[in-house]
Amino acid sequence: MLFLRLIGESFGFAFAALRENRTRTFLSLLGVTIGILIIIGVFSAVDTLRANLENSVEKLGSKTLYVQKWPWGGGEEYPWWKYVNRPEPDIRDFTALRSRMTTAEAITFNIDVGNRMAQYGNNNVSGITVSAASHDLYDIRKLEIVEGRYFTESESNRGSNVAVIGATIAEGLFPGGASPIGKSIKVLGRKVTVIGVFEKEGEGMIFDVSMDNIVLIPLNFGRNVINIRRADSYIMVSAMPNVSLDETESELRGMMRSIRRLSPQEEDDFSLNKTTIITAQLDAMFSVINMAGGFIGIFSILVGGFGIANIMFVSVKERTHIIGIQKSLGAKNYFILSQFLIEAIALCIIGGLAGLSVVYLLAFLVKLAFDLAIVVNIGMVILTIVLSTLIGLIAGIIPAAMAARLDPVEAIRSK
Repeated sequence: MLFLRLIGESFGFAFAALRENRTRTFLSLLGVTIGILIIIGVFSAVDTLRANLENSVEKLGSKTLYVQKWPWGGGEEYPWWKYVNRPEPDIRDFTALRSRMTTAEAITFNIDVGNRMAQYGNNNVSGITVSAASHDLYDIRKLEIVEGRYFTESESNRGSNVAVIGATIAEGLFPGGASPIGKSIKVLGRKVTVIGVFEKEGEGMIFDVSMDNIVLIPLNFGRNVINIRRADSYIMVSAMPNVSLDETESELRGMMRSIRRLSPQEEDDFSLNKTTIITAQLDAMFSVINMAGGFIGIFSILVGGFGIANIMFVSVKERTHIIGIQKSLGAKNYFILSQFLIEAIALCIIGGLAGLSVVYLLAFLVKLAFDLAIVVNIGMVILTIVLSTLIGLIAGIIPAAMAARLDPVEAIRSK
C-alpha cells in the first residue's frame, strides 16, 4: 500500500509540473504530436492507397482468368514487340472454349470500344465505353443492378437492342432522378432500350474496371454494330468453386494452344492474365513504400524524443532544490525516479494521442470533402500508444536517473 501511495504521489508531482509549465509542456507535446502524426499519417496513406488498389483488383475476380493479346504489366522494359503481332481473342476461340472446358464455371466474351457518346433527347454523355458481352458476364463479375434488370438468356441469344447503363451515364442522360428504364438512348448510331442501371462503384485507382461509365449490350447485338477489328476483345474464364485456379489455368492454356494449333516448340500467342500478377507487383511496391514510410516515421519520432529528453534535463535542473528537500525528508531514489519517468511518459502518451486525434480529424475531413475513406489500422493505433510510452521511457530515463542520484545536501544548496 505504501508503494502504491508513493507511486500515486509521483503521478501528482509529475502532472503538477506539467500544469505549472504550460508553455514548455505545449512545445514538448508539439514535437511528439508531429512525430506521431507523420508516422501514423504516412502508414494510413499507404494503407488507404493499398486498400483502394486491392479493391480495384478485386473487381477483376480472384478466381478469374483473362485470355488476352497483351500480358498485364508495363514499365520501360515491357517487351511489346513480342506481343504486337499476336491475334486478338475472337468468337471462335470463345465458342471452342465454352464447348471444351471442364473446370470452368462460366466463360464470357467481351468487346470494348471506348471514347464514345450516349445521347437521349438533348442530353448527351461523352467519353463512355460501349461493352458487348455474352450472358455469363453477370455471374463472373457479380454485377450489382440498382434499378431494372440484366439481360435474359433469350435477349442475349437474339441480340436484342437492350442495354444496362452505368450510374454516371444515367445521371448525365436523365438528370433530376428521372428513371431511365424503358427509355431509348442512342449509342454507336443505334437506338437501344435501357433495361437496367448498375450500382455506382466509383473510380478505381489502378485498372479502369468501374461500370459507372459503361453501356453494356448483348454480344450478339454488339457484333452487328461494333467493328471487332478496332475493338479490344478478351475472354473471361472463372474457375469452379471446388477447382484451384492453377488447375483451370493449366487446362485453359492447353485448350488455347490446341485451338490455335500451336506445336510444342512454339510459344503461346496469347496471354493468360490473373489478379495474382497484380497483387505480386503491389506487394513488391508496398514493401518499398513501407520501408520508406518507416524510415520517415522513426526519424520524426527520434526528433520528438530528443525534444522530450532536452525538456526533462531542464526540468531536473529547475527542480534540483525540491529534489534535495524530498530526499532529506526520506524520499527513496525510486520515488524521485518515478516522478520524472512518469512526466516524460505522460508527455509522450498525450502527444501520441493528440497526433492520433489529428489523423482521425483529417480522415473525417477527407471523407467529407472527397468521399474517400482513410484506413487507420487499429494495429497502428496500438503501436502509437506503445511507441509513445517507449519513447517517453527512453527520453526520460537518463534525466530521471540523474535526479535520483543527486546528493540531498548538494541539491538543497543549488538554489
